[in-house]
Formats: sequence, structure tokens, C-alpha cells
Amino acid sequence: MFIGHYAAALAAKKAAPRASLGTLFLAAQFLDLLWPIFLLLGMEHVRVAPGNTAFTPLDFYDYPISHGLLMVVGWSVAFAIVYWLARRDARSAWVLAGCVLSHWLLDFVTHRPDLPLAPGLHRYVGLGLWNSIAGTLMVELGMFAVGIALFLSVSKAKDRTGMISFWSLMVLLLIIYAGNIFGGPPPNVKAIAPITLLLWLFVPWAYWIDRHRSVKGSRSMTTSA
Repeated sequence: MFIGHYAAALAAKKAAPRASLGTLFLAAQFLDLLWPIFLLLGMEHVRVAPGNTAFTPLDFYDYPISHGLLMVVGWSVAFAIVYWLARRDARSAWVLAGCVLSHWLLDFVTHRPDLPLAPGLHRYVGLGLWNSIAGTLMVELGMFAVGIALFLSVSKAKDRTGMISFWSLMVLLLIIYAGNIFGGPPPNVKAIAPITLLLWLFVPWAYWIDRHRSVKGSRSMTTSA
């Protein structure tokens, strides 16, 4: 899943309006932001295997640290604790923990049975939505539309930058998503990690967006981080 994770972050702004969109993006995509780092360190592995599923040519055969359920629960708790220590905002901390965990749950729906439950435990799960391109598109695009609607229900642009920066990112995410669908597979495994690391750029972009937007219906409420 790709834009579905960003949809979760956008929707979470409704539940945690004090949290910056950048922090919500960081939480919802935290596992995929860690994953290329572990690939580069040789701690996790992936194969280019066209036909592995209808939707993606990648075979995620070894990623227990970034995507193992037990580790994900740990990442979720750690993320929430760090945020709470920094901001003392318990509500947002809980929502951010849910965003981190939501990544695994959404991957559980889309991946074939390749998601590990814990390091060293050879038990893998996944419902395999990626075996249906049409089904994947319906779910992810539907989630993305709902996520945008929920975000806009709680956030309004302070200026022109707040509007343009938001919608340009939404369009870019859709373009990348289309490229993943209709583009060819990566040339080799070595190209995957550097390309995936570019996802980090969306985090500061989202912080920039939030600096030019405000929460609707509350003059006293300001975005923290």
C-alpha cells in the first residue's frame, strides 16, 4: 500500500488536530521510512520478482525488524512516548501510535502472506489484496478521497501557500502511485533503497503545509508538531 498510508495520516488530523501533518505523515509511513535504511545496512532483504503479485513486482521475503508485528507494536509505543515527552499531548500521542500501527494493518490487507509476526518466528500473514489490481485501486483511491475530505474538514489554508502546497502534494502522490502501477519493475535490488528513501522528503513538505494552515473552529488551538 502507498497512498493508503497517507490517507490514514490525513484522516488522523481529524482525531489529533494539534499534531502537525508532518508528524502524522512520519508516523503513518514510519515503517516504510525505516525499511530502506535496514536494506542499505543489509539487515533486511527484498527481491525483484515480477508476477509475485498482480500489483507489485517486489518480493518482501525478509523484513522482520521494520514490518514484523511484534516490532511494529514496539515502534508504535516508542513513537508515542517520544512525542508525549516532547509535547505532553496524550491525545495526539495515542493517535500517532495508532498511525504507526495502522501501517502494518493496512499492509496486512494488501500484502500476500509475507508479513512476519516477529523476528525469528517463521509465520507470515497477509490477505493478498495486491492480487487484484482493481480491488487495490478501489480500496486505496477510496481511502485517499476520504482521507482528504476528513483533513479538509478540520484544516483550512491561512494563505495561498497553504492551499497550493497541499494540493500539489496530493497530485504528486497520485502521480507516483500511477507510476508504480504502470511503470516497469526496478532495474535491480540496489536501486530500491535509494528510491524509497525519497519518501522522507514528504515529511518536511507536510510540515511546510501545516505551517500555512490552521485548525477550523478554534482560535486557541495551534498545531504543535
